[in-house]
Amino acid sequence: MIRDSQHGFTKSKSCLTNLVAFYDGVTTSVDNGRAMDVIYLDFCKTFDTVPHNILLSKLERYGFDGWAVQWMRNWLEGRSQRVVFNGLMSRWTPVTSGVTQGSILGPVLFNIFINNFTRLSAPSASLPMTPKLSGMADTPEGQDAIQRDLDELEKRACANLMRFHKAMRKVLHLGWTNACYQHRLRDEGIEETSPAEKDLWVLVDEKLGMSQQCALAAQKANCILGCITSSVASRSREGILPLYSALVRPHHSVLMGSCIQLGSPQHRKDMELLEWVQRRVTKMVRGLEHLSYEERLRELGLFSLEKRRLQGAFQYLKGAYRTDGENLFSEACCDRTRSNGFKLREGRFGLDIRTKFFTIRLMKHWNRLPREIVEDPSPETYKVRLDKGSE
Repeated sequence: MIRDSQHGFTKSKSCLTNLVAFYDGVTTSVDNGRAMDVIYLDFCKTFDTVPHNILLSKLERYGFDGWAVQWMRNWLEGRSQRVVFNGLMSRWTPVTSGVTQGSILGPVLFNIFINNFTRLSAPSASLPMTPKLSGMADTPEGQDAIQRDLDELEKRACANLMRFHKAMRKVLHLGWTNACYQHRLRDEGIEETSPAEKDLWVLVDEKLGMSQQCALAAQKANCILGCITSSVASRSREGILPLYSALVRPHHSVLMGSCIQLGSPQHRKDMELLEWVQRRVTKMVRGLEHLSYEERLRELGLFSLEKRRLQGAFQYLKGAYRTDGENLFSEACCDRTRSNGFKLREGRFGLDIRTKFFTIRLMKHWNRLPREIVEDPSPETYKVRLDKGSE
């Protein structure tokens, strides 16, 4: 999942598994006493600077037939624009770059465009993934390797008429022995040392802690709930639950059932902070105010956020990401009759940055599950048994 050596460009099938695999490798190296640098970059005017001629030539090289390439050419070319200010208009100017934002084809074409020169993970469907690279930074050889990768990345970007945003160049120094080496991009130093950096949906800090992330998620969710409370008169379950499901729970990845697992909370106080959001929602439903939280959940057919996070996490071992999970986990040899038959190997780690990481925390939950849940081949019945077994 992570390219070996000091380069650290990520390669994965999805943003979810990509993010987990990338930081799984980073935390492993830091726990082994190595110093790591993670450098975050961002393209300037991402969708607006894609040259049409280069994009069309890449489509031809990738094997698109002549009809498809011509269709794309007709869709991209022949556009013009002008500026109107205070009644004054500029001349019409032909548009020779950019893919249409807000369209389905825009992100797809951008993925194709950067595929052969960034060597980074494929962007998500709606938002290009933040270009980043990592490497060992505790030796001169490792620092030189990172610098060579930066130079190569800048060279490829320039060849495709792309530029990196100067203000968005950040570096995250990890590890006790990190010398905070100053890397350079285009003869300019990357001086912005970031205490925390947002990588897709997740706020990543030097300890990979999720407290800041959980606080922001709870704050945004509570703001939306406040708007619902002040603007919606109905307190029926038919009115509150759809609004909660559509506006609050998916608003931030930490609160989603199938959340970005890297962003799931690590400490009890963070879990309770997020759980309070759902407590508040269930109390809004008329007729359930006198019931306990657990009873309200049963009446509404909901589960606690912690249980929903576990359901999403177990996809790595039983569901949609099982193939990728095989690269993140290893089976332990266990012939005990009371075992669930599929124990995961739990290692020993010296730092919290590793022991509290998602993949390590998931092992403890998985190894406690009974055999009938682990060996269930059907994802649907597996989830039902998981819900009943954890009650």
